[in-house]
This record gives sequence, C-alpha cells and structure tokens, in this order.
Amino acid sequence: MSNGMRVDLSALDEVIRKLWSLLDDMDKAGTTSRYDTEISPDAFGQASDFVEARELHSAQGEMKVKIEGIIKKLHDLIDDFSTKTSKVRDKYNDEEHEIKHSMGGDSGGSPKGRLAE
Repeated sequence: MSNGMRVDLSALDEVIRKLWSLLDDMDKAGTTSRYDTEISPDAFGQASDFVEARELHSAQGEMKVKIEGIIKKLHDLIDDFSTKTSKVRDKYNDEEHEIKHSMGGDSGGSPKGRLAE
C-alpha cells in the first residue's frame, strides 16, 4: 500500500464477481446433489431377485451424503475466500481515497496550491 505499488481494484472486482458466480454454481450443485440424486430402492432391482440391491442402494445413499459434504466444504471455502477478497478490496479502496484526499485529490488541486489557513 505505502510501498509505491498500485493495486488494480478492477482486477479485484473481477475476482470477486467470478467468486460470486462460482458460489451460485456451488449452490446449484448443492441443490442438485441434495434433491436430484435420490434413487429409489427398486431402481437396483427387487431384493428377492437381486440380493445386492439393498447393498447398492445403501452405498448410493452413503456416496450421496459424501458428495453433499464435499460440495458444502467447497462452498464454505469459496465463500470465505470471497469475503476476505472483498474486505481486502475495500481496504485498498479506502486507502486510495484517503491518499487522494490527503494529496488534495478531492479539491482538484494539490496541497501545494492551497492557501494556508
């Protein structure tokens, strides 16, 4: 910040927009995994005809829960990163405004051009 380097706030804005888009996608994936992946026990065959049907249905249920957990963890990670990126962007923006203000940027002139009060 004060080391003479500039931060491209528009690039940070773009990262934040992409993270929000990714969060939307994760929300959709979470909804899909929760509600659209339920398979009825009969889909694996009748237990009387196919002994492993119950076992397959149980395995599918366990995998469904694991996938939901993975999606939740990814969502939380992306949300955390998005929040932190937004905070960093806000701090850089605030500092940029403070520097402009202290250099007379808000008045259209420089501090050297001001009359002493």
